Amino acid sequence: MDLPAPPTNYPKSLSSIIFCRRHPDARAARRLGASAINNYASQRPFRPIVSSPRASAHDHHNHHHSLQQTAQPGPGRDRDRVVARSSAVVAPSPLLPPPLLLPEMPSPTIRRLNVTSPVPADIDIANSVEPLPIADIAAELGLRPEHCDLYGKYKAKVLLSVLDELKEQQDGYYVVVGGITPTPLGEGKSTTTVGLCQALGAFLDKKVVTCVRQPSQGPTFGIKGGAAGGGYSQVIPMDEFNLHMTGDIHAITAANNLLAAAIDTRIFHEASQSDKALFNRLCPANKEGKRRFADVMLRRLVKLGISKTDPNELTPDEVRHFARLDIDPESITWRRVMDVNDRFLRKITIGQGPDEKGMVRETGFDISVASEIMAVLALTTSLADMRERLGRMVIGNSKSGEPITADDLGVGGALTVLMKDAIHPTLMQTLEGTPVLVHAGPFANIAHGNSSIVADKIALKLVGKGGFVVTEAGFGADIGTEKFMDIKCRYSELMPQCAIIVATIRALKMHGGGPEVVAGKPLDHAYVSENVALVQAGCVNLAKHISNTRSYGVNVVVAINKFATDTEAEMDAVRDASLAAGAFDAVVCTHHAHGGKGAVDLGMAVQRACESQTEPLKFLYPLESSIKEKIESIARFYGASGVEYSEQAEKQIEMYTKQGFSNLPICMAKTQYSFSHVPSMKGAPTGFVLPIRDVRASIGAGFIYPLVGTMSTMPGLPTRPCFYEIDIDTTTGKVMGLS
Repeated sequence: MDLPAPPTNYPKSLSSIIFCRRHPDARAARRLGASAINNYASQRPFRPIVSSPRASAHDHHNHHHSLQQTAQPGPGRDRDRVVARSSAVVAPSPLLPPPLLLPEMPSPTIRRLNVTSPVPADIDIANSVEPLPIADIAAELGLRPEHCDLYGKYKAKVLLSVLDELKEQQDGYYVVVGGITPTPLGEGKSTTTVGLCQALGAFLDKKVVTCVRQPSQGPTFGIKGGAAGGGYSQVIPMDEFNLHMTGDIHAITAANNLLAAAIDTRIFHEASQSDKALFNRLCPANKEGKRRFADVMLRRLVKLGISKTDPNELTPDEVRHFARLDIDPESITWRRVMDVNDRFLRKITIGQGPDEKGMVRETGFDISVASEIMAVLALTTSLADMRERLGRMVIGNSKSGEPITADDLGVGGALTVLMKDAIHPTLMQTLEGTPVLVHAGPFANIAHGNSSIVADKIALKLVGKGGFVVTEAGFGADIGTEKFMDIKCRYSELMPQCAIIVATIRALKMHGGGPEVVAGKPLDHAYVSENVALVQAGCVNLAKHISNTRSYGVNVVVAINKFATDTEAEMDAVRDASLAAGAFDAVVCTHHAHGGKGAVDLGMAVQRACESQTEPLKFLYPLESSIKEKIESIARFYGASGVEYSEQAEKQIEMYTKQGFSNLPICMAKTQYSFSHVPSMKGAPTGFVLPIRDVRASIGAGFIYPLVGTMSTMPGLPTRPCFYEIDIDTTTGKVMGLS
């Protein structure tokens, strides 16, 4: 279906928009052309300043405002600071005309969508809207050119230096979006996240930033499709969001595989050299005949308790301990990665070449986002912190049982160099012109499934007091929101004021006993016809998620993601059940069909929930508890009556405790389709015993992950992958068929 063309009357320059708002004469000049504006601007300088909070909510009683409002003196404020409704700031000048009184206006980067029904394909909607230059989005957010590195016209890296400049700025409100236990079709968390932010920014005039994960291109070409949202609530350009973006995943792939190569190479060289020969090659003499330790080698010396810094002073025993890692090949957990779904690389044999001297072992490939380096990127708080985390990643053990790290292999610094640009979040925009920070995309099972800490921290400073940062947590709230609270918030030291739980009538009917929902197959009649009793029965799942999430001390708002076949009676049943379970509010949303306008009620509910939040954040368990105690706390959270550990799990727990890793948080790897370990157990099962098959660790990222069942870390392609529909218009260069 052809969509209406987007408005074409947006000024090309953000500064010209703000400039024309402030200077009546400039409006007339604008009609005469850009040269007149430039001449006027040369006489009336425009000076933007970073970090400009919008007018507070209590000002909204006035039906019109000056675009310039003098902020009241206070901590961290200049007495003569002028706060603009557009969120840009200009310094007072005797050359400026008096403040211009105009009716309330949204941000100049906001656009209005011409929605149509039925809703067109996602890619058609995305292609119908010409994105604004990302420099304009950045400027409206308060970012100067030196704060960003442009990646083309519509993407920019936001540099971490912004955090230093805004360290005195008060944080905005922090909102996390989770969901009920999903169907295989998904319940619209990403779409709700984007739609809510469009509502807050484009309709409620709040300063807002969306923080989302970067999608893997593997599932984009596989069965799932992209992850830019959907309908009229999307991140754009959608093709750039889903494919390559700014190369962060490629950097992770390169870093991961460099470490993999270092592991096997070290085993190879240690097997064929004496201690002395190995040491001489690791610390070769320079042209003057002098030896020195590389900086990364000093880290290994400290780990070994060797205080010497001159290679010539080491004893033969110290030389052996320093140079010989003695890696146990059977203990190696580090695998190679690539960002493509390829089932035939799940298990491979390496070292079969004629020059590898029979150093053959079995290993495999994971998809790139399953790499621990991705989890490190998501949980790091600074470049220095990332260097430490990458260096302490454990790849396996020595034959004596000591953990071997990336720094032991001498590669921690090189990994950080490969990741130095990836640490900066990528700025993009929604269909309605609100800003988005895209950063990191760790798995939601073997990792914590949340976007990065640094993106959230930057966003909270940029929106400032009264603004909103909305971030999404992967899978249902039992997995994504729990890991957001117990892992991400522990490391970030940030506290959310509101948690959203996205619910659909479809999923609630499934949990109430409805027929199986299978991706790629038509829905049963039960899901497209009214059945209030089935919905009410399924609300037990929603109630459990509400209760669990409230236990953290945050207000819970239920977002009822409305589909065309849902009825008023069914939605009323969900709202009643939500409030009875303790939700702060429950709101019907139509953001997929109407964009931000369809989530205005949700935005207002979230604002009220944030403003009324008073409790401190409560974690599910203390870090000092044993590994088993923490696992059992989470199991009770799910509804389990107990935990059963396999022999392998017991062995691993004992080893990690002995190695000093028992104080790390727990990241449960289990199915997203049930509170239990059995996907077919719908609703809110209780009394089950949770089986722990194995326990593994991501020491660099900073968590232990028990395996509750078998987790695939390399997806396969279906019979008819999404790539069948993807092509390009060779005349315009537009991408077609991306979903």
